[in-house]
Amino acid sequence: MPPSDVLRVGAVGLRTRPLRAFLSALGIAIGIGAMIAVVGISSSSRAELDRTLDALGTNLLTVAPGRTLLGEDAQLPEESEEMIERVGPVESVSAVGLVTGAGVYRSEEIPEAETGGIATYAAREDLPDTVGATVRGTWLNEATGHYPATVLGATAAERLGVTAPGPDTQVVVGGERFTVLGVLDPVPLAPELDAAVLVGWPVAGARLGFDGHPTTVYARADEARVEQVRSVLGATANPAAPNEVAVSRPSDALAARRATDEAFTGLLVGLGAVALLVGGVGVANTMVISVLERRAEIGLRRALGATRGQIRTQFLAESLLLSVLGGAGGTTLGAAVTGGYALSRDWPTVVPPSAAAGGLAATLVIGGLAGLYPALRAARLPPTEALAAP
Repeated sequence: MPPSDVLRVGAVGLRTRPLRAFLSALGIAIGIGAMIAVVGISSSSRAELDRTLDALGTNLLTVAPGRTLLGEDAQLPEESEEMIERVGPVESVSAVGLVTGAGVYRSEEIPEAETGGIATYAAREDLPDTVGATVRGTWLNEATGHYPATVLGATAAERLGVTAPGPDTQVVVGGERFTVLGVLDPVPLAPELDAAVLVGWPVAGARLGFDGHPTTVYARADEARVEQVRSVLGATANPAAPNEVAVSRPSDALAARRATDEAFTGLLVGLGAVALLVGGVGVANTMVISVLERRAEIGLRRALGATRGQIRTQFLAESLLLSVLGGAGGTTLGAAVTGGYALSRDWPTVVPPSAAAGGLAATLVIGGLAGLYPALRAARLPPTEALAAP
């Protein structure tokens, strides 16, 4: 039979039993939709991460004190920023210093033990530019850095119940009231700032007992020479004890998170494959029942001259059509779920063409395997036996 006749004859069973065909195709669609949605959402998440990294840059390095040979906390020299800034490929340097003993509270009535896990840091004026942070309100400058003014990290603002900065918004830092000038948006490359209250370097030393030693130095380096800079930062920041300096690249942590997401995606795709297999079993069941119900039709076609190969082709084509309908519906469903979820998170929508093509190919394989036995069984029915069936 020509392909057009194969398709027409294969569609007979679907037209005569539309509800059963719909339910069988639905099983395939759920499996394919689940697989494509998982891959699409994961790809959209990775695209958002890549977009974030492109905006923030992957050339940020952090320098922090490590441990001494005796296992005690080390300390960076006060001049470590200046020394790092002298390294040729370094483009910008900034720092924060932890202010110990400066508890943060919404007001004086809050019990002293309820700090909310918020830390106080002295911060340099160029910190946002170096770490890629954005501020709602105003950042610290040369003037406000000498006065009781602060900028809150995103998490710190939430815990303190501060929704908007302004001259009337104040928090208590180290027993003194500080005016909230601004609130940072989340900082992916410096997450320690999210749960921090940031004050000027001068006022931290004058009013909060800050010792002047940085606890984290942030350095932006030439993109092509990041690893070279990374290898010398320890000795540059603390020449007397380079082994007591920890140097890291925050973007590496984000890349590791992406790798973890990919592993989790593999697990979910496996679950989608199980759903697809269940849909294939449903198709096989539908086709077996169809053969049993249509024995008289099969016998009549054989009596009119249809060969076993034509009968086999008819039922195999019907199974493949059923699977293709389910695959097309599942692909559409998966793409719609991906688009909806990505839109809700303000992510770019990414549905890999390989995932869609692979899903459709999987439906053809499942449909072929599911319809093979029923097709062979239909082809083996003797015409006389099939015509005698009730």
